[in-house]
Amino acid sequence: MIEVDRLTKRYGSTVAVADLSFRVLPGRVTGFLGPNGAGKSTTMRAVIGLDRPTAGEIRVNGRPYGSIRRPLLEVGALLDARAVHGGRSAFNHLLCIARSNGIAASRVGAVLETVGLTGVAGRRVRTFSLGMFQRLGVAAALLGNPGVLLFDEPVNGLDPEGIRWIRALMKQLASEGRTVLVSSHLMSEMALTADHLVVIGRGRLVADASVSDLLSTSSRNRVRVRSPQAEQLSVLLRQGNASVQLGPDGALEVLGMDAPAVGELAAAAGVVLHELSSQRASLEEAFMDLTRDAVDYRTEPATVEPRI
Repeated sequence: MIEVDRLTKRYGSTVAVADLSFRVLPGRVTGFLGPNGAGKSTTMRAVIGLDRPTAGEIRVNGRPYGSIRRPLLEVGALLDARAVHGGRSAFNHLLCIARSNGIAASRVGAVLETVGLTGVAGRRVRTFSLGMFQRLGVAAALLGNPGVLLFDEPVNGLDPEGIRWIRALMKQLASEGRTVLVSSHLMSEMALTADHLVVIGRGRLVADASVSDLLSTSSRNRVRVRSPQAEQLSVLLRQGNASVQLGPDGALEVLGMDAPAVGELAAAAGVVLHELSSQRASLEEAFMDLTRDAVDYRTEPATVEPRI
């Protein structure tokens, strides 16, 4: 597992990470979320020794990464897909990495096949698209068949087929009992991929919970109800301390009361219901609520001047 214990990282007067603690457990995909500048990349770099903590500790499988003699056999990481010598072929790039950790050359061919790059193994990397760089980076992370894997924005540049592939790969790796930590700004993708979420904002922990638990506590969970007696029902709901809004299609959006309670209230008053359903907040909505006060660069919807 990965254990982050009271991690603090400063760059001069800038605090990138502040007293951050969490654990990444094996057997599940842990999503690592936060706004731009939240400290996600700094934390991941600190896990594999690229950034030295100002304070605190990070342990991988119970010890610091720097003490692991052959790190690729225990930890694989994709942090910067373009950090590759452009003049080397994909095969030779991976072969150099493999030799640095005593990994058999046969493993290079195996991981190239896993990521779908066998057909371009002899091409110079400088000719690769961003999606191909991402696949090559995943191959490098898998070279040592490690039990701990870190992926920073792995779907950047991937087409829909590639996104579906990386999603399935991460789920497969977790199902094999590996520890998988993945950061992404694509909330819809994290909702499909992650089992657990660690959310940070301005370097501090905001949430550490399963996806289902995080969504269940969102203030944006609501009940959708439609009734020919909507006005009467609205009065009853507000008397019950619920918040009621009229949707554009005439349905009522109810906050502060769950669907069974709405149904029982309507039944007791003899109000006819044509529709009653729970509307769960999306991960994007829950994330926006959690990080509302941790966004450095906030924008409002753009207004466009009409053409004359």
